[in-house]
Amino acid sequence: MSTPFPFTAVVGQDDLRLALLLNAVSPAVGGVLVRGEKGTAKSTAVRALSALMPAVDVVAGCRFSCAPGSPDPACPDGPHEVGAGTQRPARMVELPVGASEDRLVGALDIERALAEGVKAFEPGLLADAHRGILYVDEVNLLHDHLVDLLLDAAAMGASYVEREGVSVRHAARFLLVGTMNPEEGELRPQLLDRFGLTVEVAASREPDQRVEVVRRRLAYDDDPDGFAVRWADEESAVRARIVAARELLPSVRLGDGALRQIAATCAAFEVDGMRADIVMARTATALAAWAGRTEVLAEDVRQAALLALPHRRRRNPFDAPGLDEDKLDETLEEFGGQGEDQDDDPDPDGPGGGGQPPQDGPEGDSPAGDVPAQGEPSDDGQAPAARGGGEQSPVRAGEPFRAKVLSVPGLGEGAAGRRSRARTEHGRTTGSRRPQGALTKLHLAATVQAAAPHQRARGRSGRGLVVRRDDLRQATREGREGNLVLFVVDASGSMAARQRMSAVKGAVLSLLLDAYQRRDKVGLVTFRGSAAEVALPPTSSVDAAAARLESLPTGGRTPLAAGLLRAHDVLRVERLRDAARRPLVVVVTDGRATGGPEPVALAGRAARLFAADSVASVVVDCEAGPVRLGLAGQLAGELGGTAVTLEELRADSIAGLVRDVQGTSRRAA
Repeated sequence: MSTPFPFTAVVGQDDLRLALLLNAVSPAVGGVLVRGEKGTAKSTAVRALSALMPAVDVVAGCRFSCAPGSPDPACPDGPHEVGAGTQRPARMVELPVGASEDRLVGALDIERALAEGVKAFEPGLLADAHRGILYVDEVNLLHDHLVDLLLDAAAMGASYVEREGVSVRHAARFLLVGTMNPEEGELRPQLLDRFGLTVEVAASREPDQRVEVVRRRLAYDDDPDGFAVRWADEESAVRARIVAARELLPSVRLGDGALRQIAATCAAFEVDGMRADIVMARTATALAAWAGRTEVLAEDVRQAALLALPHRRRRNPFDAPGLDEDKLDETLEEFGGQGEDQDDDPDPDGPGGGGQPPQDGPEGDSPAGDVPAQGEPSDDGQAPAARGGGEQSPVRAGEPFRAKVLSVPGLGEGAAGRRSRARTEHGRTTGSRRPQGALTKLHLAATVQAAAPHQRARGRSGRGLVVRRDDLRQATREGREGNLVLFVVDASGSMAARQRMSAVKGAVLSLLLDAYQRRDKVGLVTFRGSAAEVALPPTSSVDAAAARLESLPTGGRTPLAAGLLRAHDVLRVERLRDAARRPLVVVVTDGRATGGPEPVALAGRAARLFAADSVASVVVDCEAGPVRLGLAGQLAGELGGTAVTLEELRADSIAGLVRDVQGTSRRAA
């Protein structure tokens, strides 16, 4: 096993280190979500934390890490006698993004369960992580069904495995740590709220600190063991401080004044539910214990708010996480004098009171950079490379609305999501088949039907059914998949009326919100002037698409054919990367085509390429005015798709609530 990078050797990243240490002191805080760009020591710091965690007393031979003083009475390896056990280091278990359900929760041997009545259970990662750390790198890319299982285990402190009436339960209490790059997509709100704390990390812009990062990393790569020895004293000191803080924690007093500040802060920032209040209380208590105090001060409440509230302030995926610190200070000051135990002069610049972890490297910048106000265009407007005459500055998007469900016809086999019908591991049972590989979802009726004719030949004499492996049948299920929603947006002069373009952007923003909720990938192609550009390659980051849309300028001619051809190229490349994910093309235009020789005929030929590939498409008709040419409807016909107006796109319009986007030919179910 390779020597991990020492935790105390991580340069800067004070908030990240503090959040991890607070969870080591009090696992009840609820874990940490680490958000930040790649290459910012997120994974390094998390992996280094496991070496600082106190050792765990376990029952010898128990695969589920039962505590010898209070073993789990429902442990599958039990029952255990109360008594002395053995000690082992705390584990850090990594959950791969592509893990299967059985790998996460464990697997039952269905054949032995049916034939012998034996619960032969192979533990999964949740069992391994019990009383340790469960680390999910790229947690925002985790499949929905794994997220649901993770949420259930985190909420109940136990994992349940059910297979056709045969069930196993075991304890699963762990410190949940996740890392993510927001550029690759956001988390589902349910999982986001499960993380007690969140921190934003970014690479320092200070040359001296960057030099120190490189120096330490090179020294570690040259001699990991020798580097670890040089930091052994600092590691031991932090480990001892964690143990001392854990012992002090039950003695820390959370007075009425501090509790009132916590409640007032959560109310002032309008967070949903009561989990934020509870997490803040536990975090403030852990901060006091970490500082060696038995009294929670205002500075502990302030630091707890900065760690526990930013990710709970988001109302939609386009809101940047963060907290108004001026408002926080005003709230704390207003309610600071109403308790008997509050510090009259809270420090507005940091956690104070010894709340920061040990500083062994140069001073660093705050990991949280300046975040522009939502909806404000960038200074340079991010104008497309191909410019036409009469360019206008970007306009704000109109108010988003709940959009109709646009789905791809047929039955797909793409990544799990919530848009189009697909064969999936989860959903309603539609039939059965012979298993290919390990059996995961037993179709009991089909299995019994396959085994029944052979009972006499197999010498059945008792009441039990004699089942062979060839009899087992896998249930086939139908659920929903996520699609690639590729937006092709007309930004030409014919769309440039400011009120009209605002409504168009509002419609696309509404569809982006819908794509976020349905777990789609999205891409953005724009065309204006004399060419088209890929404003955003296909990504899971819906908020990145919203930012590109907000800064989109308009003006110039309408190279519709160029926009369609560029979109066709994007789909061709994505088909090579992920052939199972079906595309849905949304063309937002008034249907006009200008510029170059025969622009209308060329646009028609480009549109027929989509029809030839049976690509599902919809044209959002943006034509306005008393006289309408119906060009968007003609374009939809060439694409083999459907045309809808901006008004019809609303879910509350008088048209139907669900519209399937028709292709020229349906895929075989």
